[in-house]
Amino acid sequence: MAIAAFGVTALDCPDPRALAAFYGAVLDWEIAEDSEEEWVELVDAEGQRRLAFQRSEGYRPPRWPSTEHPQQLHLDFDVPRERLDEAERAVLELGATLLEGDGGGQRDWRVYADPVGHPFCLCAC
Repeated sequence: MAIAAFGVTALDCPDPRALAAFYGAVLDWEIAEDSEEEWVELVDAEGQRRLAFQRSEGYRPPRWPSTEHPQQLHLDFDVPRERLDEAERAVLELGATLLEGDGGGQRDWRVYADPVGHPFCLCAC
């Protein structure tokens, strides 16, 4: 028997609502009705999965790759291989920054930073 059930992943950021809007557009998830200014949650269409964003005063973004300012965690998003270029264009238009490409198709993932510096990957599936 599990000790606990997985709840939510939360990302520190300077503006929870703005970062939630970015990931909401990436995932097509909605901001939960009970969100506040300091803690904003996204929820999937089925209401089963959540991703949260909490205000952190003095937020310092990770630098990828770096051990001085480590990423501490990153998010992986699966994208059908044939839609990877389209997905990349979309996240860049939303404010992401490409950190590392897929080596001309040699790897199954590309690494980006969200608008406040958290690394995430688009992974071919």
